[in-house]
Amino acid sequence: MSSAEKSAKPAIGITMGDPCGIGPEVVVKALADPQVYSTCRPLVVGNVFAMEQAVALTGLPIKIKEVDDSTVSGTEPGVIEVVDIHNLNPEDITVGEINPTCGKAAMEWVTKAGQLALAGVVDALATAPLNKEAASLAGYKSIGHMELLQELSKSELVATMLMAKNLRVVHLSTHRSLSRACDLVKKDRILEYLQLTHESFVKYGFNNPRIGTAALNPHGSDGGLMGDEEAAEISPAVEAAKAQGINAIGPIPADIIFHQAIQGQYDVVLCMYHDQGHIPVKVYGFEESITANLGLPFIRTSVDHGTAFDIAGQGIAFHESMLESIRLAVALAKGDGMAEF
Repeated sequence: MSSAEKSAKPAIGITMGDPCGIGPEVVVKALADPQVYSTCRPLVVGNVFAMEQAVALTGLPIKIKEVDDSTVSGTEPGVIEVVDIHNLNPEDITVGEINPTCGKAAMEWVTKAGQLALAGVVDALATAPLNKEAASLAGYKSIGHMELLQELSKSELVATMLMAKNLRVVHLSTHRSLSRACDLVKKDRILEYLQLTHESFVKYGFNNPRIGTAALNPHGSDGGLMGDEEAAEISPAVEAAKAQGINAIGPIPADIIFHQAIQGQYDVVLCMYHDQGHIPVKVYGFEESITANLGLPFIRTSVDHGTAFDIAGQGIAFHESMLESIRLAVALAKGDGMAEF
């Protein structure tokens, strides 16, 4: 492949996820699609044995090839190249069970992939699911992809955005208890996230992104009858953002804002906590929903589902989210923005 052809096809680092879950299976199924190889050069970071087991499980005509991390070609459909840092023995993989040894290995693959992205070896990352309990049992305090990559890259502010079809939702907080999440609904934090969302969406090709800002309380507090966060924190942040030229709208009650976004009134919604954003996205388009991070120095997309231990090893996992996350990583790496999303 010529250098021109390589530049036209970005290298996408794909983490395998927790080997006890459906990660290896959905990665294999996604990379069985020849269209992936027509648009990018995929490189999996994970475990060769687990990937071979996933190939056997799916029955797909695919070969697994171990490569050095400096060898990023990914040019041959039907051959999945894997960077294996040899941190996991085959006998330690317990499919369908929480396993701290596997949780540790999966987190180390994310770290390795992040290092490849920071070094410019890959142009973007697309990640398969981790198991947060397994990572915690392995001693990790940063138990999610975003937190681990934020720490690795020393990024000050990073946000999670979930997407399904035309519904895009940035989260003010993610892996926090509900009581803690409510404590984080403060003017300065909301303004920072509105700024980050605006800057990111301008990069994605939106000239004047319309950012719908969700209320925290039912009915937007009904004039203070059910809380005061809207008047005390959210509205002042929206007004401050407007003063900076950001097209922020809100606060809008959560029971209407996502419908309005689907109808095209907003390019993106800023929600106040994890479930407020996750529920509408997953109801609207569960199988194809994906995640992207704002604020990292490299592109990172992800599936929007968990390790699904209950169906791991059965060959029945849907891979649409993995495929969509690769597609988005490619689009952003090529500078195409979110035109198709």
